[in-house]
Amino acid sequence: MPLRIAVIGAGQMGAGIAEVAARSGHTVLLHDRSDELIARGIANIEKNLARAVEKGRIDAAGRDAVVARIERAARIDALDVDLAIEAATEALDLKLALFARLDAATPANAILASNTSSISITTLGAATKRPERVIGMHFMNPVPVMALVEIIRGIATSQATYDFTENLAREMGKTPVEVRDFPGFVSNRVLMPMINEAIYALFEGVGSVEAIDTVMKLGMNHPMGPLQLADFIGLDTCLAIMDVLHEGFGDSKYRPCPLLKQYVAAGWLGKKSGRGFYTYA
Repeated sequence: MPLRIAVIGAGQMGAGIAEVAARSGHTVLLHDRSDELIARGIANIEKNLARAVEKGRIDAAGRDAVVARIERAARIDALDVDLAIEAATEALDLKLALFARLDAATPANAILASNTSSISITTLGAATKRPERVIGMHFMNPVPVMALVEIIRGIATSQATYDFTENLAREMGKTPVEVRDFPGFVSNRVLMPMINEAIYALFEGVGSVEAIDTVMKLGMNHPMGPLQLADFIGLDTCLAIMDVLHEGFGDSKYRPCPLLKQYVAAGWLGKKSGRGFYTYA
């Protein structure tokens, strides 16, 4: 049965989630801080769909139907939806404020999900009056391509909420995996320390950017080196996740590399800013 789904955040992750939901037959209300950001997100969705048409994965009529199912939501004061998926910047204060607003703006039976890659679902649920209906739905980037969705229960998340979310992920063509509500969950608890260690190797002069990435690609059969991957994720996002891990576990092994902090302070955030460990046109 088609749902009405609000996606809060029209950036790379939010636009990807909106596209996958709309391709699965659901109506999507896409929101961001400005009309310009929403328009940019929809333009990115249209580019992805155009490539899918070129490759024969969808026809023109199917593309048009997907775009027609995505509506622009300039405000989130009143959202008549079955589910809201938050895909905002990885910052606790921002997410807490959004969950409080979504709690007031959506029907009492709506489920509130977060695409957070590291922040506690229990903490987000506590910002609402419906913690039993709050859950983590962590998609991987790029969302239309990657099959995995980490599903994270908060301490109060109900079984019905989990079942609904797992079934929805499967309907979207994804593979849901349940993980516990620990900092970084599974994906980033394993991935980010590896990226951070690669940055330390660069910081300490063990090898060049190209050398470190080549070792991991050819020696470990990774499709992309850790420094290039960090650029694609966003160095500010990497730093935010390392800060969550460091604070959450209180273990020095999660201390963000000073070079990572320096790059973020300089505005060298990776591909999205045109410069990170690599330079992008």
